[in-house]
Amino acid sequence: MFMCKGNWDAKLPSAEPIRVVVTGAAGQIAYSLLYMVAKGDVFGPNQPLILHLLDIPPMMGVLEGVVMELDDCALPLLVSVVPTADPAVAFKDVDAAFLVGAMPRKQGMERKDLLSANVKIFKVQGEALDKFAKKDVKVLVVGNPANTNALVCSHYAPSIPKENFTAMTRLDQNRAQAQIAGRLGVGITKVKNVIIWGNHSATQVPDARNASVEVGGAVKTVPEAVADDEFLKQQFLETVQKRGAAVIAARKMSSAMSAAKAASDHMRDWFAGTRDGEYVSMGVISDGSYGAPKDIVFSFPVQIQNRQWKIVQGLSVDEFTRSKLDVTAKELLEEKEEAMAVCAAD
Repeated sequence: MFMCKGNWDAKLPSAEPIRVVVTGAAGQIAYSLLYMVAKGDVFGPNQPLILHLLDIPPMMGVLEGVVMELDDCALPLLVSVVPTADPAVAFKDVDAAFLVGAMPRKQGMERKDLLSANVKIFKVQGEALDKFAKKDVKVLVVGNPANTNALVCSHYAPSIPKENFTAMTRLDQNRAQAQIAGRLGVGITKVKNVIIWGNHSATQVPDARNASVEVGGAVKTVPEAVADDEFLKQQFLETVQKRGAAVIAARKMSSAMSAAKAASDHMRDWFAGTRDGEYVSMGVISDGSYGAPKDIVFSFPVQIQNRQWKIVQGLSVDEFTRSKLDVTAKELLEEKEEAMAVCAAD
């Protein structure tokens, strides 16, 4: 008998497939992501789906090969695949959107170097979502600079609630969780509620002060278990902040497999909900919580029920973390100003 795993409720197979779009579908991240989505890791083991694959015209030959591979996987949940270079087709009636396609970050590039080119892409995709997608579509922006791209996308899709646009900081959360688990020599599932605040950039604030860990059968706070404040303030913080650059230096390409896994995790939790007592990090529209500026996309700890996220309130933020939050907030305000100027001039 098949048993449903994770935090999905056991359900009979849905008769109605959902439509899911992945942009940059011929790229490296999508190559890992599409299999995870199509085999049921994201929307559940009983949910049929139709995949819409969007990429630019020069990539249509490569995309044809991706479609062949999806066919050859013989995945029971995959009803059909729609490859296209037309946003009107790609975003038509979609329930969920993974916006992966963007100019990739290369070695030596700063995130701001990407901003001018990429915000134009997300302006166009926001307009297409506004015209063609379902109004309750759930949008995850993966392409960098993700927070500001999500803000731009939302701005140009005024008929869709701002809460439906999110940016991915789950990769940073996964990295941070792995660093703590490795430091303490425990399994990854023993570490819970590590937070990423702010921007998905080198100014992000990985925060383990509210996190817990199970060590030798006992649950402790991470600061208690680590017992090394300087590690949490320096090595841990900097390793997570610079991990993307370290991967590029080693691979000569940006994170792909881990980014796909994080995108899968993010959207799964959005649709399935978070477990009791646990929260995850997502870039969401700021309401001013924890002193963050309003109306930017800022990563907060959130809990999710019925596909609605809610910022976790009342967590402790010490003076050190507060100073770091101010830096990442300043960067996001600067990015917002630059992005809107680029869009207005376009």
